[in-house]
Amino acid sequence: MTALRKVLVVDDDPVIGKSFDRVLTGKGYAVITAANGEEALKKLSTENYDVVYTDIKMPGMNGLEVAERVKAAKPWMPVVIITGYGTAEQEARAKAAGATRFIHKPLSPEMIEGSAREATETVVPEEPATTAAAEPKESVVKSVALFFAAPFFGLAYFIALPIVGGAMLAWVALNAAMKYTVVRNAALILKKVGLLAAAPFIGLASIVLLPFVGLVALAWLGASALVANVKAR
Repeated sequence: MTALRKVLVVDDDPVIGKSFDRVLTGKGYAVITAANGEEALKKLSTENYDVVYTDIKMPGMNGLEVAERVKAAKPWMPVVIITGYGTAEQEARAKAAGATRFIHKPLSPEMIEGSAREATETVVPEEPATTAAAEPKESVVKSVALFFAAPFFGLAYFIALPIVGGAMLAWVALNAAMKYTVVRNAALILKKVGLLAAAPFIGLASIVLLPFVGLVALAWLGASALVANVKAR
C-alpha cells in the first residue's frame, strides 16, 4: 500500500482547508490544517509533510514569514503561497524565500490538485542530515588500510633514502670528473670494484625491503577485497 502524501494547509479561513480536503482526499493525500503560523510551525516541528500551503494574510505571523521560517528550517520542503490579493513585491519575497509556487484565490480543484502534484513530484525525499550521514564505505575502508600500511611505507622510505641519496651524489661527482682520461680509466676499474662491493648491500636491501613490500601488497589486496564485499552488499 502506497503511503499518503501529507499536505499542511495554513489558513485562518476554514473553508480553504475544507476545499483542499475535498479535492485531495482520496487521491493519495492526507490534508492537515492549521489556523495560523504558530500552529503550523508547531506541527512542522513534530511531523514531516510533503508540501505546505500557506495564506499570506493571517492573524499574527503572515504567510511569507511562515514560508521563510519553514525554508530556513527545512529547505527541502516545498512551500506554496496562496492569496487573494498578492502583490508583485510579495511574490518576489516568496520566491526569494524559496517558495515553490504563488497561486491566487479563488482556487479551482484543478489548481489545488495540479500544484500539489507538482510540489510533491519535485520534493527531495531525504533530509540533508540523512544524506550527509551516509558516508561512502569505500573511503572508510581505504583510510583504514592506509593507516595500517603507513608504518611499512615509512620504514621502507627510511631504509632506501640514504642509499638513493648516496648513489645520486656519487653519480654527479663521477660525471663531473669523467672529462679526465685518468679518471675515466679509474672509473671503469672502480665501477667493477664498486659493483662487486655493492652486491652484498643490494642483496641485503632486497632481503629487508621485500617483506615490507609484500606486506603492503597483501594489505592492499585485502582492503580491495573488503571494498568489493561492501559494494556487493
